[in-house]
Amino acid sequence: MSNQSVAAAVGLAGVMAHCGGSPVGAVQFLAGAMASAPAAPEPYAALAELWRDRRSELEEGLEGAGSLGAVPAQAYFLFLEGDMDDAAMALGSVTGVRPDVAWGAAPWFGDARFLGAVGAPALAEACLRALDYGHDLDSDEMRERFEPWFHALDVVSERNPVPESLAAMARLPRACGRYDLALALCDRADAVDPVMWTAVARAATWRARGDLRQAAAAFEAALLLDRANWSLYLDLADVRAEQGDFAAAVSLVEQGLEHGPHEVTPRAARAAYRTRLAGSPDDLRALIALAPELTNTTYRQLLIDYACAGPDLPAGLVAEAHRVGRSNL
Repeated sequence: MSNQSVAAAVGLAGVMAHCGGSPVGAVQFLAGAMASAPAAPEPYAALAELWRDRRSELEEGLEGAGSLGAVPAQAYFLFLEGDMDDAAMALGSVTGVRPDVAWGAAPWFGDARFLGAVGAPALAEACLRALDYGHDLDSDEMRERFEPWFHALDVVSERNPVPESLAAMARLPRACGRYDLALALCDRADAVDPVMWTAVARAATWRARGDLRQAAAAFEAALLLDRANWSLYLDLADVRAEQGDFAAAVSLVEQGLEHGPHEVTPRAARAAYRTRLAGSPDDLRALIALAPELTNTTYRQLLIDYACAGPDLPAGLVAEAHRVGRSNL
C-alpha cells in the first residue's frame, strides 16, 4: 500500500467491508496501513473507533495472537487504555523485528500523554527489545527512523532518571552511532547516583567511538564501584590488549580470576594474552583446549589471533589454533 493511498484505505466502514466484518481482520489490515505510513493519523483513528465499538471481540480475537502484524495495533490499544509501559515494550518488540519501518513515528509515541507517563524501566526494556535481533542500525537512514526514540529517551530520562534504566537506554543510541546522546544519558544517570552499569555503558560507548583511553578510564571507574566483578576485569583487559599492553591485560585477567576462578572466558583470555606476551606453547595449548567452550565465536577468533602472534611459537601449534578458530566446533 503506497503512502498516498493510506488515507483512502482506512475509513472504518470500508475496512470492515473489505475484511468481511471481522474486527481482527480489520486490525490486521490497519496494521498494514500503519507499516506503510507509520506517521499517518488515519489508521489510528480507525483503530480507536474499532476499539471503542468492538472491544470485547478484539480482546478475545487478539488474545495470545502471535502475529507480528497485529503488534503495532496492540501497542496503540495499550496506549488508549493508559498502559504506557506495555505500549512502549510492544513497540520495541516490533521495532526489533522490523527496524526498516519507522514505527516510532506513530503519533501516540510522541504524544505528551505517553511521554509524561511511561516509566524509564519500561522504555529501557523497549530499547533492548529494539536491539534484540542484532540489525545494523548505524546509518543516516536508521538514525532518521529512530529520531522519535531519541526524543523519547531525552524526555523520559529527564523526567524519570533511574540510573540503571538510563544505562540500558544508552545502548540504543550507541547502536545507532548517536554517541553524544548515549554519553548524555550516562551523565544524567551519574548526576542522580553513580552506579556500575552507567560506567560500563559509558565505557562501551567510548570503545564504540574508538577512544580506548576514555573506555579504559570508564572501566576503571566501574571497577571502583564493583571490585569483585570478574567480568569488569576482563573488559578492561580486553581494552588493554587492544591498546597493545598485553602485560597489563594478563595482570587484569588474573585479578578477575581471583573472583571467578572457574569462569571459562577469562581463563581463555589469560591463556591468549600470556601466549601473545611470552610465546608460551603451553598457554596456547590451554587456549586450544578452552576454545570449544567459548560461545562467542568472534571473541574466540580474536583471542586466537592475539595468541598466534606471540613470539617463537611452533608452526604446527599455531596452525592447529587457527584451525580451531575457523571451525564451527
